Amino acid sequence: MSRRVVVTGMGAVTPIGNSVEEFWKGVKEQKIGFAPITHFDTSDYKCSLAAEVKDFQAKDYMDAKAARRMEPFCQYAVAAAKEALEQSGIRMEEEDPYMAGCAVGSGVGSLQALEREHNKLLEKGPNRINPLFIPLMISNMAAGNISLQFGLKGKSINVVTACATGTNCIGEAFRTIQYGDADIMVAGGTESAVTPLGVGGFTALTALSSCGDPHRCSIPFDKDRSGFVMGEGAAVVVLEELNHAKARGAKILAEVIGYGTSSDAYHITSPAEDGSGAARAMENAMRDGQVRPEEITYINAHGTGTHHNDLFETRAIKMAFGDHAYDLKINSTKSMIGHLLGAAGAIECITCIKEMEEGYIHPTVGLREPGEELDLNYVQGEAVMEEVPYALSNSLGFGGHNASILLKRYED
Repeated sequence: MSRRVVVTGMGAVTPIGNSVEEFWKGVKEQKIGFAPITHFDTSDYKCSLAAEVKDFQAKDYMDAKAARRMEPFCQYAVAAAKEALEQSGIRMEEEDPYMAGCAVGSGVGSLQALEREHNKLLEKGPNRINPLFIPLMISNMAAGNISLQFGLKGKSINVVTACATGTNCIGEAFRTIQYGDADIMVAGGTESAVTPLGVGGFTALTALSSCGDPHRCSIPFDKDRSGFVMGEGAAVVVLEELNHAKARGAKILAEVIGYGTSSDAYHITSPAEDGSGAARAMENAMRDGQVRPEEITYINAHGTGTHHNDLFETRAIKMAFGDHAYDLKINSTKSMIGHLLGAAGAIECITCIKEMEEGYIHPTVGLREPGEELDLNYVQGEAVMEEVPYALSNSLGFGGHNASILLKRYED
């Protein structure tokens, strides 16, 4: 029989707050993190807005020497992991370090390092490239640095599935504990891709909104939606085997009960038009958690604000839930913080846990009039106050990756 897995810690660095408490306060205030990009000059770019992390100082979370050997995506990940581990109350000196692992992914790693060192190559030649260029850039270094900083000697993995990365990492960490390969897993996602190449690349793909109004640039499910807004940050949860958590008197925040995945095998950027792939991921998560569709009342949607995503995800929900789809409350956290790419699923998982704790379902901020065929309840206008016994969180990634995590309010 597989083991039960619970959440005992959470950490976040986001465009609306650099801790879970600050982030959640921002969510309840319907705060938006969108503003003109400050990381580089956008004069020649169609897209000028992003949801950047603000007022982050790496030295507040790690020593200066360690910080210098990390790019922002790793710094954010270590900061979020530190907060999550502190909340969990885990004392690594009292644990078997080989039963404590890490599954924290990043969609692209450090584009900053890539751009910087490429310029050196062109301007000064190959002998001037930073010796640490590769370990600064590669996406697995978030998991590597977290493991190094906190002494986690168990499974250390970096699942990279584009925008499904955070959810897949949490799901694979969940499986790791279920089947006895670890008692503790630090899991989530991180990203910092608001760079000339990052913004330019997504703009060329026509995925980003070119709207210059912070209040109308990221409006999932709205008829005027025009693409997503790039966000950055990190989110990390501490997953723990139930009896291990109880034995040390941990406060249990939620239980992870289901994980479902699938591949569209359809198109490199567009989800399957009928929603069948995403529907299967949701169905797999519910089957894994032994929960009937009628028992689910809330979904945190991938909800990027692109035309295809919002339409095809809506079709997927209808396929997975049938007539019950019209009874669901559905929202998109990206309406406030934009799309954190590899970190998106992880921060949305934290959002689900906070919503379950407080019986508070945040609105899809900025949604005025749903688009054609978008006829479900996307929580428009005001928050909904009601009990949330289960929360299903969806992530869909370029390449056709679909992942869903099913969370439950913890009960003995």
